[in-house]
Amino acid sequence: MASDALVELTDDNFQEKVLQSAVPVMVDFWAEWCMPCKMVAPLMEQLAGEYDGKAVVGSVDTDANRNIAMQFGITAIPTVMVFKGGQLVKRFVGVQAKTEYAAALDEALG
Repeated sequence: MASDALVELTDDNFQEKVLQSAVPVMVDFWAEWCMPCKMVAPLMEQLAGEYDGKAVVGSVDTDANRNIAMQFGITAIPTVMVFKGGQLVKRFVGVQAKTEYAAALDEALG
């Protein structure tokens, strides 16, 4: 479930890759068994390619990385969050249109 541009995020690298990132980061919290997550995954891969070099798009498997999911209070998936300067600036719960995700990245870049 990863393209070249989509970053795999884990409990171990979340601090470095997301909270310390110099550019905005969109994080998709998902699980293999989650059918709606499978609808979001291709959108994240497309956005990762489109925003490559401007922003980071990554994904967290909540089953394999429970600590980070608990830290951010993930109670439903898919949940997509946008971070800027280490701070959460936008949260989506459930499947959204690609344009909604892109608008959130654009706003974080603005």
